[in-house]
Amino acid sequence: MMKIPKFVSSRSICTGNVFWNRLTEEIEQSGKSATGKRSTVDVGDVEHHSKLSNTWWDVNGEIRPLHSLNPLRVQFIRDGLANTGTKVETPHSPLNGVKILDIGCGGGLLSEPLARIGAEVTGIDASSELISIAKQHALLDSDLDGKLNYLHTTIEDFCTQNKEKFNAVVASELIEHVNDKELFLKSCVSTLMPGGSIFLTTLNRTLSSWLGGIIAAEYVLKIVPQGIHNWNKFITPIEIQRLLETCGCRTKLLHGIFYNPLKNEWFWTSSTAINYAIHAVKK
Repeated sequence: MMKIPKFVSSRSICTGNVFWNRLTEEIEQSGKSATGKRSTVDVGDVEHHSKLSNTWWDVNGEIRPLHSLNPLRVQFIRDGLANTGTKVETPHSPLNGVKILDIGCGGGLLSEPLARIGAEVTGIDASSELISIAKQHALLDSDLDGKLNYLHTTIEDFCTQNKEKFNAVVASELIEHVNDKELFLKSCVSTLMPGGSIFLTTLNRTLSSWLGGIIAAEYVLKIVPQGIHNWNKFITPIEIQRLLETCGCRTKLLHGIFYNPLKNEWFWTSSTAINYAIHAVKK
């Protein structure tokens, strides 16, 4: 069933405390598990993604756009780290020695290329099926030995034993799926060393993102699985920057991303109306 956005209660154009009060209310209502404990996990979303495990690495499969997004994501992380002080000693391995936490790593689609350019990557996901696929696929490339570590866990559980251990945290195409965005970002940032970077890519909450990211992508062009997104859980750049600020992070870069479904290609753009990337640094 198509999820109709609540345009009245989830307006994309808000000012002052209006959007912040609404976001706080959503956090309080949707960020609790059945036990009453705050949780970032949307069980339905995890189950939905788990069903894609057998075709996760099919470049022409249901997550085809995610495969084609990889070059931009790797560039975004690599350049962001270089611009914040990471020294490149070997050109073919620019992230050598950099410890990266890939949250919501799925089947390892982004974790693997980051490891191939030198990073020490820990990938975590709430789906045991996807973690299993990630581990199996990593075995196909001997060059990845010792560079990847995959764990079936949530960020709120993982962060308790891993404070300030990583140079960078990546959460790509994930925050639009989590319940408690405040808890999620606080947990992410707690694993960062001071001066570390957090990289996020996500969907804005606008009329354009509903028409393009849901109606066109899921129901007209059918380039992503139907029902995989809920417009009401999308987050605007203003909201995410404010949450990051409360977590002690300063926004370094905010950039729009555009997808051309006819060419299956992604491009950087000045518009953040649908997709965008954000890089912030822990103070």
